[in-house]
Amino acid sequence: MNVLFASMVVAVAQMGAPATQPAQPAGAGAGPVVVLETSLGAITIELKQDKAPITVENFVKYVNEKHYDGTIFHRVIPDFMVQAGGMDASMIEKPSRPPIRNEAKNGLRNLRGTIAMARTNAPDSAKAQFFINVKNNAALDYGVGGAGYAVFGEVTSGMDVVDRIVAVRTGNKGGHQNVPIEPVVLKTARVVSK
Repeated sequence: MNVLFASMVVAVAQMGAPATQPAQPAGAGAGPVVVLETSLGAITIELKQDKAPITVENFVKYVNEKHYDGTIFHRVIPDFMVQAGGMDASMIEKPSRPPIRNEAKNGLRNLRGTIAMARTNAPDSAKAQFFINVKNNAALDYGVGGAGYAVFGEVTSGMDVVDRIVAVRTGNKGGHQNVPIEPVVLKTARVVSK
C-alpha cells in the first residue's frame, strides 16, 4: 500500500541526517495527548493540533473508534522508523476512512521522536497508518523529499519503548518486508488529555 514510503526507506536509510538536531520544543502547539499501550510498553504522544489540525483530528477519530487496538507495528526499520496503524498480526489491512490532505508543509520536521502519517506515492493519500521516526529523517520533510510526510506530534515519554521496537528481529510476511518476527502489538490507543 505505501509504495513510495517503502521505496524511500532505502534512500533515506542511506542518506541519514545528523542525530544531533534538536526536536521541536516541548509544549509548543500543545494539543491532545495520546497513549499507545504496546506489548513492549507505553508510548505517550503530544499531538500538534495548531500545526496539523486535519491530521490530528483524523488520528484522534481513529483512536476514539478503537481502530488501532490490536494492530501491530508491521514495518520496523533500524535507523529509520517504526510503522503501525493498519495491519493485524496476519498482515491483513484494516478498513479505513477516505484519505486526508497532506499537511507536511506545516513547519514540523521528521526528527527523532516525531510521529508522522504514512502514505502512498500520492501526497494526499494518508489514512490511518503512521510512523515514529527513530532518527532525524530530513529526506521526509516537505520540500526536501517533495510533498513530504506530515508530522503531527512527538513522543514525550516512551522513546525507550520505540527503541525496543526498532531493535526487534524482522523478516518477510504476507508479501511485506521488515515485519517483526514476534508481533509487536499496539494493544490499545487512548486520548488521555485534550
